[in-house]
Parts: sequence; C-alpha cells; structure tokens
Amino acid sequence: MIDDQAMFHVGVRVPDLAAAMDELGATLGLIWAEPRENPAQTLWTPDGGTADIHLRYTYSARGPQHVELLEGPPGTFWDGRDVPGAHHVGMWVDDVDGETARLVADGWALVGAQQDPDAEGGHGVFTYLRPPSGLIVELVDRAVEPHFETWWSAALAD
Repeated sequence: MIDDQAMFHVGVRVPDLAAAMDELGATLGLIWAEPRENPAQTLWTPDGGTADIHLRYTYSARGPQHVELLEGPPGTFWDGRDVPGAHHVGMWVDDVDGETARLVADGWALVGAQQDPDAEGGHGVFTYLRPPSGLIVELVDRAVEPHFETWWSAALAD
C-alpha cells in the first residue's frame, strides 16, 4: 500500500526550463537544485515502446514537497510546449513493480516506465500511471531517495 505521506513532488512540464526557474523561483520563493540534463533519458510507453529522450529538469530544494520542472523535446512525454503546467504527482514507494501491478489491477493505466516492463529488472525505478479520474501518478523507488536528498541539500548549502 502506498503511504499517504509518500507524496514528494508535483511534476510540471515547461517549454523553457531556465525561464520557468526564474519565473517560479522569484514569485514563489523557491530555491532550485542545480539543473540536470540527460541526453538519453530512457522512457518506455505502451504506444511508443522504449525511447531515449533528451530531458532537462530540476527540483525545488526545500521539502517535504518539491516542484519538479521538466523540459522535453517536442512531441515527447515531457514536452511542455503544447500543454505546459502540472503533469503528475510523485510518490515514493518501496516496490515499484508491486505497486504498479496493484494499481493496474485496480483499473489504472500504465502510461510510462523507466524501461520495458517485460525486460529484466521490471519497470525500473519509476512508472507513470493514470487512474480513471485522470491524474498521472509517478511511482519512484524509495531506494533513490538519498540521491535526491543529496542533490537538494547541495542547493541549500550554497
């Protein structure tokens, strides 16, 4: 079962990461972690299979709730050009594969994962699911939480 205290971020798709950081940081008083760029972020989707997507992203550094900004190329899962704004909420879980299977059995649709669910290692460290009501929920393996905490705390130490 997912703990109701496990929600840790709201993912926001943006067309321009730097502009969104400036706008939201100044307006909301957010301190941003150092932006990251992954030229080949792996994402599996039911319709598109596995693809490597150039992704730029950051998180607000103070928690417990964070704002995640994502800038992806046109036409991709994380593209914020056509429909910018809130995209998903992120939840820490201890068992991505198990929780994903439970939610799919409850009628949720699997809309994305770090890797092909049929591959060795299952879904990877994250999945995106959509319940019938429409909100996308990202399940993130709690094992990577220390990595995020280190990243966020570095921004607060400056």
